[in-house]
Amino acid sequence: MQVLDLHPWDVDYHQAVSIQNELRGRVQLQGEPGTIRRVAGADVSFSKATNRVYAAVVLYDLERKEAVEVATASGRSTFPYIPGLLSFREAPILLRAFQNLRTEPDVVILDGQGIAHPRRFGLASHIGLLLDLPSIGCAKTKLVGEYQEPEPERGSASPLLHHGEEIGLVLRTKKGVKPVFVSVGHKISLKRAVDVVLACCTHFRLPEPTRLAHLLTNRLRTQQEKS
Repeated sequence: MQVLDLHPWDVDYHQAVSIQNELRGRVQLQGEPGTIRRVAGADVSFSKATNRVYAAVVLYDLERKEAVEVATASGRSTFPYIPGLLSFREAPILLRAFQNLRTEPDVVILDGQGIAHPRRFGLASHIGLLLDLPSIGCAKTKLVGEYQEPEPERGSASPLLHHGEEIGLVLRTKKGVKPVFVSVGHKISLKRAVDVVLACCTHFRLPEPTRLAHLLTNRLRTQQEKS
């Protein structure tokens, strides 16, 4: 897969914020991709012991309900953990994993925020823009915003608001479990993003592609630390 070269990665805090502010204007908040069958879920795991980082991309077939391809990458983290700048810590290794993927996905789901971000440019928006693909943020927790708890039934949702602007939906993917926070990443509408997330949530709270990617990154980290 091809990755656009839009900016350097060896930057400090102020440069990273400037890049986010510059690139957020390129994010497309609407889009109706055609048939969505191949969904790529991506996740990253960090080793506190070695400062190594592990990324996995799982290509999930919605019709077959199974993973059909995986790609991984590992390396060392160079950017510190700073809330709101997660993409500068995780995106470089994620993009290496995506470059190892043979089949282009129809849409990408990231365990992180899209525009539900203080500068409207979270990890999912950043990755979507660099890959030039529809992307969705599906986070386990909120970064910014206020909301009312959705009803307990699967598919119930409530708006995630920040300074009066709807930046995502708080979505119940499984009856009686904690909701997830869905936001547009790039080139897809919020409604379509929610439909994709629900289609990917079969037996668990999290979308199957990102859940499988999370399990894989943890397995990679554990294997490396034992060797």
